Amino acid sequence: MDDLRKEFEPDDASGTSPVGSDTAVLADGVAGDTNGVGCHGGVELSKAAARAAGQGELMDRFEADYPKGPHDQPQSMCPAFGSLRVGLRMRRVGTILSGSACCVYGLTFTSHFYGAKRSVGYVPFSSETLVTGKLYEDIVEAVHQMADPEKFDAVVVTNLCVPTASGVPLKMLPREIDGVRIVGIDVPGFGVPTHAEAKDVLSGAMLAYARQEIGEGPVQRPRGGLKDRPTVTLLGEMFPVDPVVIGGMLEPMGLAAGPTVPVREWRELYFALDCAAVAAIHPFYTASIREFQAAGRPIVGSAPVGVDGTDAWLKAIGDSCGVAAEKTNISRNAMRGAIKAALVDHKIKGRITLSGYEGSELLVARLLVELGADLRYVGTACPKTPYNSEDADWLSAHGVELRFRASLEQDLAAFHEFKPDLAIGTTPIVQKAKESATPALYFTNLISARPLMGPAGVASLPAVINAAIGNKERFLAMNAFFDGVGSGDSAGIWETVPEDRSAYRKKFAAKVKQSRNAVDNGESVGC
Repeated sequence: MDDLRKEFEPDDASGTSPVGSDTAVLADGVAGDTNGVGCHGGVELSKAAARAAGQGELMDRFEADYPKGPHDQPQSMCPAFGSLRVGLRMRRVGTILSGSACCVYGLTFTSHFYGAKRSVGYVPFSSETLVTGKLYEDIVEAVHQMADPEKFDAVVVTNLCVPTASGVPLKMLPREIDGVRIVGIDVPGFGVPTHAEAKDVLSGAMLAYARQEIGEGPVQRPRGGLKDRPTVTLLGEMFPVDPVVIGGMLEPMGLAAGPTVPVREWRELYFALDCAAVAAIHPFYTASIREFQAAGRPIVGSAPVGVDGTDAWLKAIGDSCGVAAEKTNISRNAMRGAIKAALVDHKIKGRITLSGYEGSELLVARLLVELGADLRYVGTACPKTPYNSEDADWLSAHGVELRFRASLEQDLAAFHEFKPDLAIGTTPIVQKAKESATPALYFTNLISARPLMGPAGVASLPAVINAAIGNKERFLAMNAFFDGVGSGDSAGIWETVPEDRSAYRKKFAAKVKQSRNAVDNGESVGC
């Protein structure tokens, strides 16, 4: 690690770079004016409050790292879902949340859903503690109570919307307490567009911390020891088989698969940084890529999916790592033969539309096209970056309509326009498709949670997709069976004809719109 350490020059030896102040002071010097700030308030109002509270640098960074547009912001879950998940999956890492109680209550679902079996720390606040700066003092106290070196290597403290907009300065927290690292991050819904990108917020913060540690002295070895070959770090969550498959592709080239970021243990961060190249499998990890680039590591986009994708990716990895063309060609030729052979036995027939918010949508799309699917549309909640431009160009060349930062409305419009045999998408897309007697699969649980790389990827998708397309007759039969039971307000079996409540709905919708406008204008106080 000595050669690696020389390349890391910490930007701030003290580990602190205060943003804001230790009190929550907003526009015009008025402390704690949090009108409309939070999930229920206007996005622009929250951004303005954050900047007025001294968070201008943070907001500038978010806008540069995670550009929105053309759609303002994808309709997705709270972004902190993603960063919380990363921390909960790591060994010896504790988590503290600072935000509205309703938000924290909802986010604890993550710990139960993923079976983390861990408590999530929470620092509550009131208007008084928020505006006087007492909330920051309470966070400091909580961190000291939780920083037990017998239990934790690190404690992650996350500001949600209101503390971020109010300028609660987590970067002023102690860098470590009794040997326990303290990592403070802000993950506001008005600054981080998706939960997928929030994973990058925490991963990038941890890599920055680890990079500084390497510059300061010896660090822990990986639990399984160091590899005897140069490694390729894999950036982005993947199905567990995929890193193994990638490792097999790299072996003839004299390379090995390194850690996957987000990591599962703090010491893996050092090993991830000590690599020959970084494979940006998920191309939107902008903060993490910045840390790898600061370490002098080359970044390779796309992934080894399908014949074309695998061949181009292996060549790019070989070139980035200085591998002789003869050795790279051994792996390229072997993979071309194996994947082409797999494609002969595995085909998909049918028209498909695809949408999702995980970040692997373009990779799955490439694989579907090579498998023979008539793929008409791909919508992803994630942004276009230099590391998925090759995938975008390839899909466009194959006649696929592609939308970055796609909205639900755009995904639904594509479904109605192309009338697919199968809709792969998010929950509302799947619901709409099934209501229309069209087979549908939830992208996150049924598609992205499968092997995608190399020959394994070719074999993993056709069975589930062809089976789903084959269910069309079952959907039609169900529609026929339930025909006449009504829909919407009139759904079900009634003794009398249901009353038309459309006038009430319009009146209620007008009241809701008026209320939302009041929040946006700062006339109403919300969380």
